[in-house]
Amino acid sequence: MFREMRRKKQLLSEAETIEILKSGTSGVLAVSGDDDYPYAVPLSYAYQDGKLFFHFAKEGHKVDGIARNDKVTFCVIAQDDVIPATFSTHYRSAIAFGRARILTGDEERRQALECLIEKYSPGYLAEGQKEIQRDWDRVCVAEIKIEHVTGKAALELVNSKE
Repeated sequence: MFREMRRKKQLLSEAETIEILKSGTSGVLAVSGDDDYPYAVPLSYAYQDGKLFFHFAKEGHKVDGIARNDKVTFCVIAQDDVIPATFSTHYRSAIAFGRARILTGDEERRQALECLIEKYSPGYLAEGQKEIQRDWDRVCVAEIKIEHVTGKAALELVNSKE
């Protein structure tokens, strides 16, 4: 169902790929956009137990795209060092393929928002709870249940590990 990576030597292990998803601070969500144009948007997210969580407004491209087609991709770039002298880039990245859904239950919405607070504002849980309450009726929360994930690194980084 999912393509194999052509350059298998550059393939990261699943553990390395998940670490990129856990440690990244932003990623790009791609959904099915208007008139069949892909719509990709950078956003903050959190990873937990094979799922990615994020929040956004209750209307707009993301909500419409997920409603149109729940199959999405999410890309995180962990390293992107341009090496001018060799006309190359030393990079590490991860792409997750999965199904997105808008969370509707109060408990699952709260858990996803708390996951985001723990990632971006550790030590501020009480303040985060107040923020959740203040924006509760205005925020849309979604998850991507990951079906397939792949990570890739520049050949120079792979060779330097060996």
